[in-house]
Amino acid sequence: MIASRMMEWAAARRLCRLLIVNKIDAENVDLPAILGAIRATFGKECLPINLPAGNGKRVVDCFFNPAGEADFSSVADAHRALVDQVVEVDEELMSLYLEQGEIEPEQLHAPFEKALREGHLVPVCFVSAKNGAGVAELLDIFARLLPNPAEGNPPLFTKGEGESAVEFHSEPDPKKHVLAHVFKVVMDPFVGKLGVFRVHQGTVTRDTSLFVGDGRKPFKVGQLFMLRGKEYMPVNRCLPGDIGAVAKIEDIVYDSVLHDSHDEDHIHLRQLEFPKPIYGLAIEPVKHGDEQRLWEILQKLASEDPCLSIERVTTTNETVVHGLGELQVRCLLERLSSQYKLEVKTHTPRIAYRETITAPAEGHNRHKKQTGGAGQFGEVSLRIEPLPRGSGFEFVDHVKGGAIPGQFIPAVEKGVLQVIEHGAIAGFPLHDVRVTVHDGKSHSVDSKEVAFVAAGRKAFLDAVTKARPILLEPIVNIQVNVPEHCIGDITGDLAAKRGQVTGTQPSASGLVAVTGQVPLSELNGYGSRLKSFTGGHGSYSVELSHYEQVPPTVQQHLVAQHRAPIHED
Repeated sequence: MIASRMMEWAAARRLCRLLIVNKIDAENVDLPAILGAIRATFGKECLPINLPAGNGKRVVDCFFNPAGEADFSSVADAHRALVDQVVEVDEELMSLYLEQGEIEPEQLHAPFEKALREGHLVPVCFVSAKNGAGVAELLDIFARLLPNPAEGNPPLFTKGEGESAVEFHSEPDPKKHVLAHVFKVVMDPFVGKLGVFRVHQGTVTRDTSLFVGDGRKPFKVGQLFMLRGKEYMPVNRCLPGDIGAVAKIEDIVYDSVLHDSHDEDHIHLRQLEFPKPIYGLAIEPVKHGDEQRLWEILQKLASEDPCLSIERVTTTNETVVHGLGELQVRCLLERLSSQYKLEVKTHTPRIAYRETITAPAEGHNRHKKQTGGAGQFGEVSLRIEPLPRGSGFEFVDHVKGGAIPGQFIPAVEKGVLQVIEHGAIAGFPLHDVRVTVHDGKSHSVDSKEVAFVAAGRKAFLDAVTKARPILLEPIVNIQVNVPEHCIGDITGDLAAKRGQVTGTQPSASGLVAVTGQVPLSELNGYGSRLKSFTGGHGSYSVELSHYEQVPPTVQQHLVAQHRAPIHED
């Protein structure tokens, strides 16, 4: 599944592709079947450029050698298939090939690269990392056949913003202005923030002044590195095609474009379409007082990974980490513990339910407290009515004759907003309601702001209990991409989770897209269920659609679980 997605993404970016089959010396491995599966999955343009020989102890080249012995298939047939595929992109060479019947490998170099650029050929290489078979030959293929940065398809840059943006072609010329793309950000505990980039144009040297994106203030390259595994190797310059890194530049973020002239302002590399993070986990520190430190660390880690997002959900008062799956989030938790020495607790995020009312009602409360000295007095009468979904909250002052002095009306509204924020029946925010205060009483001595806050809150609670309150749950649009034979399992599972399937449609990747709507609360653990249905060959995405009333049994359960956060005085 991962290989399929990588091949699709590489093709969409017009990148040259090459497939490597490892472990050719493994026991009971069926290499002919593997090659057949590759061609069936990725297309007939996938052709072996070498073949295993000597029971997986070595490989024999099929491009430069017109004949030879292999463990399976025929070197001569593989050579002929490669030549036939390559000459198809060059009409003159094809005519010569038809006349002579054979072409020297040296004549095939340029059309070989053209076939790679156009996606007309995807070489398949056989290797064994264990015994080294084919490794040297693979490096030789890199050096002799594959296009260098000046020969590959140019990167997909655009200049300008929005609809006015036009294509911009960089030139792999070391003498031109610098143009480099930051494709990775690393938060190294020793080096600091590290921006890893590829140079597409110009030359980056120490002391070069570079702009980050559309920034107006340049930074000077103090230390320039190349990466070799976990080591950072200091270098003096990076040329087109080189991958380098600079440290401790806070303005650098993922997908930044580095340049040394304002002529390259507003240049962007076409963004990759990353899958949306759909797996969420609520997280909090074990030690009280570490909340700010946790938030700062999570922001650093999220800056490294565009498929990781951090959200502070005010509705449920939770910090939620969103990733592509359980494994990605678990790796983040391990880094928090091992690298930052921060212990955390996790739990499934609470669903952001909402409360609302379905009928108009009246509410009244007299707040009176006498403590021996100056007391507290405030009386409020109000009326509430439901509003259309999405209207929010309205507060109307219809008090006449000074029954409630004007300076206390904000206090009444404050008491109402306490219930709006914390909920009346299950602890969730209350939406789409109009509150009209129309009467009340005050006392010349004992009336205070705190008294009308309490009276407004209790009068509103009194009205809500009479207005047939209900709970609303988030409904999401879901799209599940699965093999065709899994459609029945997917639609049945969605129906069992109170979902509704709205359609199926073939997708470009050969899968079927099942679309529908389902309550968000029913998607807990859906990634694991989908994996079991499809054997890891499925994916899904969700986006919020609207809110609907929860079933009565669900509402009863949520109300029973709730312990009201607002207590009467």
